[in-house]
Amino acid sequence: MGGFFVTNQNAIIIWFGMACTLGIYSILYKENKVYRFFEHIYIGLAAGFMIVQGWASILHPLWYNRIFHDGEWIWFFTLPAGMLLYLIYSKKWNWMARITIGFMLGLNAGQQFQQFSGLYYKQIGASFKPLLPQPANPAAGVLNPVTVSGAINNLIFLVVLICVTTYFFFAFEQKNPVVKKTALAGRWMLMVAFGAIFGSTIMARMALFIARVDFLVHDWGGIFFPNVLKK
Repeated sequence: MGGFFVTNQNAIIIWFGMACTLGIYSILYKENKVYRFFEHIYIGLAAGFMIVQGWASILHPLWYNRIFHDGEWIWFFTLPAGMLLYLIYSKKWNWMARITIGFMLGLNAGQQFQQFSGLYYKQIGASFKPLLPQPANPAAGVLNPVTVSGAINNLIFLVVLICVTTYFFFAFEQKNPVVKKTALAGRWMLMVAFGAIFGSTIMARMALFIARVDFLVHDWGGIFFPNVLKK
């Protein structure tokens, strides 16, 4: 137990990490003041980290260096545009903040449309897959051979694509038995996909939980039993 009174910096950090871990996980019992205290600490640290990252990753290399190192003084005019955003806290002048906000929304809308077209248009082209096995034939334009297993996989992909797409056809009432059953199959396929996504989310949360338990057992517990609990 001699390690209980260790006062070195590493031990202090471990004790603080233990308190934060148990304080955050106290929410599993019920909402309490301890959890809210450490939640506010986390939010404050995250806000400070974002400020530092905003300067180190964006403002300093993309704004400060371009003005004072590269001599691109045109970037100086982004400063008053950015300062207009803080007028949103003024009841009298908050309308001026909408100038920058509107400009940013328009710019972001154009970027999102470009990203949407670049992402989903490629997916539409990639959905056209060969359904028959074929060897590589550069003369005929076939560079990637399609094996039997690959052709079966492409067929399954096509069936799933048709079923799921049919489920989202809301422009007409699905009275035809074939269309109705195809849409029902697409719904079940979506449920399977959502279940897999939910399962992967749970596994990610469990990985975080296991990491914190490992910290409590080996790092914090190693203070009391340094010769027993070693990584």
